[in-house]
Amino acid sequence: MTITSVNPANAQPNQTYELLSPLEVERKLALAARAFGPHRTTSFDQRAQWMNRAAELLEQGAKRLGTLITSEMGKPIKAAEAEVTKCAWVCRYYAENARAFLSDEGVDTGAVRSLIRYPPLGAILAVMPWNFPFWQVFRFAAPALMAGNVGLLKHASNVPGCALAIEEVFRDAGFAEGVFQTLLIPAAGVEQVIASPLVAAATLTGGEPAGCALAVAAGKRLKKTVLELGGSDPFIVMPSADLGKAVETAVKARIVNNGQSCIAAKRFIVADAIAEEFERRFVAAFEKLKTGDPMDPATEVGPLATQQVLDSLEQQVQQSAAQGARILTGGRRLPGPGYYYAPTILTDIPPSSPAYSEELFGPVASIFRVKSIDEAIHVANDTEFGLASSVWTNDPVEQDRFTSEIQAGAVFVNAMVVSDPRLPFGGIKRSGYGRELGVFGIREFVNVKTVCIA
Repeated sequence: MTITSVNPANAQPNQTYELLSPLEVERKLALAARAFGPHRTTSFDQRAQWMNRAAELLEQGAKRLGTLITSEMGKPIKAAEAEVTKCAWVCRYYAENARAFLSDEGVDTGAVRSLIRYPPLGAILAVMPWNFPFWQVFRFAAPALMAGNVGLLKHASNVPGCALAIEEVFRDAGFAEGVFQTLLIPAAGVEQVIASPLVAAATLTGGEPAGCALAVAAGKRLKKTVLELGGSDPFIVMPSADLGKAVETAVKARIVNNGQSCIAAKRFIVADAIAEEFERRFVAAFEKLKTGDPMDPATEVGPLATQQVLDSLEQQVQQSAAQGARILTGGRRLPGPGYYYAPTILTDIPPSSPAYSEELFGPVASIFRVKSIDEAIHVANDTEFGLASSVWTNDPVEQDRFTSEIQAGAVFVNAMVVSDPRLPFGGIKRSGYGRELGVFGIREFVNVKTVCIA
């Protein structure tokens, strides 16, 4: 059985890969189990040496690896190279901080000695998406391996080259055989992996159906999961905001990764007093975007990752328009080979339409006008998702209300939402649970062990 990587820019095949048989999967799981014992006893200094070497390899190979990313999922080449170098950052961050995050913590209980210890769990399965094929993996792998765990990667089926390249980085950095392995298996094969007694826990970044399936499979075996799922992030602009900066950032926040990012701004909630001017500038900026070959450094918007993503987005926009949404610009797929969709802005969006309630995974922005901060907060929270949010206001009272009342895992004020190794990342509601990055991320897959010596 095989899978084939396809170039989204021209819909032509890149390379075909052999999938693992169930027996081969079992052998890799056994190898991971054997690797865990020695790896967990290595020192933080030794792990840090290997992780820093991984960072060096990423930086040295940024152009080659960036080209691989773009050829498999279509993001603009400059963004692909930047993604690789960002992975080097998270490697160095945990190489530097893992010891402090996981050192024994003394607690005064009146006993001779009481403390909290953070030993690793074992083999962790990571089910990862195609939209940030390196970053999503490294933000799991760097803390997991530094904590003493070993990693098993089931990557999205359209980025198998990226999956194997990541395994190669860790191997070439010095990590022992079996400490990080890629499993080229179909989605149906995840059940076999999570059911194995050799696997301790799992994490998934992706769509809600996949997250629910993994949570059910892991729950049957009482295994911990961390899920980072979809998002329909609000981008709120109030009258006191710097409108020019807000519009400039709004464009970047919507088209990042060709609009295929869970934390991309998707719903633009704008105060009536400035809505007309915001729409005028927003549309003008969208119409100036350069869409085309993602290998061209000048390209700002490349193709969507797959034919299925393109078809789904087109259907959502068409259904929303049929129900009354007004298309200010775009609203169509582009002619020629590849999976291209025109940067699109919708307004007058009825609550019954897909653009109101669903995540639009592509370069489509939805504008909502509001009369007050109360209405802005209501619209922002009127969603099943709760990943992140961006708020634009220079009013301290408004800033306090938004940061307190918006239901999301993160609120950025006068800034674009980004993931940062130093800050916890994750959502609430149907955007998932658990946290990646920061001190909370490295403590997700450890045994928070109480030790009390009387």
